[in-house]
Amino acid sequence: MWISGGKNVEYLELQLPENVQKIITTLQMYGYEAYAVGGCVRDSLLNRTPGDWDITTSAMPGETKSLFDKTFDTGIEHGTVTVVFGREGYEVTTYRIDGEYTDSRHPREVTFTRSLKEDLLRRDFTINAMAYNDKDGLIDIFGGKEDLQRKCIRCVGNAKERFSEDALRILRGVRFAAQLGFDISEDTKEGMRELAPTLRNISAERIQVELVKMLTSDRPELLKMAWELKITQIFLPEFDRMMETIQETPHHMYNVGEHTLHAMKNVRADKILRLTMLLHDTGKPALKTMDANGVAHFKKHAAESEKIAGRVLKRLKFDNDTLRKVTKLVKYHDYRMEATEKNVRRAMNIIGEELFPYYMEVRRADVLAQSLYKREEKIQNLDEIEELYRKIVALGQCVSLKTLAVNGSDLIAAGMKPGKKIGEKLEELLELVIDDPDMNTKEKLFQYLG
Repeated sequence: MWISGGKNVEYLELQLPENVQKIITTLQMYGYEAYAVGGCVRDSLLNRTPGDWDITTSAMPGETKSLFDKTFDTGIEHGTVTVVFGREGYEVTTYRIDGEYTDSRHPREVTFTRSLKEDLLRRDFTINAMAYNDKDGLIDIFGGKEDLQRKCIRCVGNAKERFSEDALRILRGVRFAAQLGFDISEDTKEGMRELAPTLRNISAERIQVELVKMLTSDRPELLKMAWELKITQIFLPEFDRMMETIQETPHHMYNVGEHTLHAMKNVRADKILRLTMLLHDTGKPALKTMDANGVAHFKKHAAESEKIAGRVLKRLKFDNDTLRKVTKLVKYHDYRMEATEKNVRRAMNIIGEELFPYYMEVRRADVLAQSLYKREEKIQNLDEIEELYRKIVALGQCVSLKTLAVNGSDLIAAGMKPGKKIGEKLEELLELVIDDPDMNTKEKLFQYLG
């Protein structure tokens, strides 16, 4: 509920969690200022559920610690103390002024202050520089509420200063625009473009976090804005090469980069799927050839894309599980087959039962990002494959060694010597069963073995 207020203060009612309210009230009781601040205020004003609640206060770290039974030092040198209630922790940070930034990420020193305005001034974007408590209402010195209403990402103060302090803010700005459906102000964009090279100073892990948040948002296609601002040039030059690669083929109506953007939008907001669509055609720029009729070809691009995807994911410090899944899906993203039960069982065996449903989503997203040329028959083929896949799963047909009716112990018990030949024989039996599921009984398999 909005009530009239002064120029920089708006009185409204936000629903603070009980423990957040308790921390703020306790600090106020002892004569200190305290507010919920940053993203939690922004999300509350947007009627979104905040992921966490940060509190800012005029109390010094030691003063905060003295008021609560259980605390631990999260980053006390930067003024942050975590106050614990039960199993929940809440970060309480002293108002501070950041000193000189020397590495595009961390201030050389911080100075604690009793001024809320000085603390808010050091924050990245106006929509993240608002504070709130029930006593004072909304403290909005830099026009964050208006920017929320305008759906605008704008830096607090001078954009180049904010980005020179912390280069990761450049990527965060694009990520916020993607997540919130906002535009970025022109002066903020200009600051991003000019300071983009300083992203080289940011760790791969931090870039990875922002990239994943952007890709799994409702607008992964905002990666194009990052390209326009020369941001991807720093951390994902593979995308720049895709944006420069035209596809002169009836199967495509976009360049490789634009096709990639559409493909990402065509798949659900899952990290593995969005990363797969981002990287599935990274091999095309290097393998492009033109025939005598002026038609482009990208032979064996899936294998090349798999290699590049592996390099990109390692460079950005992704975990091994993500690397394994994404590179395999990239490798098989263009695996096509006639819709027969035998073909589908074999594909499930090659791609893996766990990843096959992802493969189907990848194939469909890829086709929908192509031209209309033969699209209907491509989609019909995928529909038929999906129907056969559901049937195979429903019938519990064997497509891997784990559901083969015999195992290595069975073969040894039947008189085979332990060793390499056991594995080879099991693979032979699996091939037999993939061709004919009715063969998957011990009796029939041993009869086949003679």
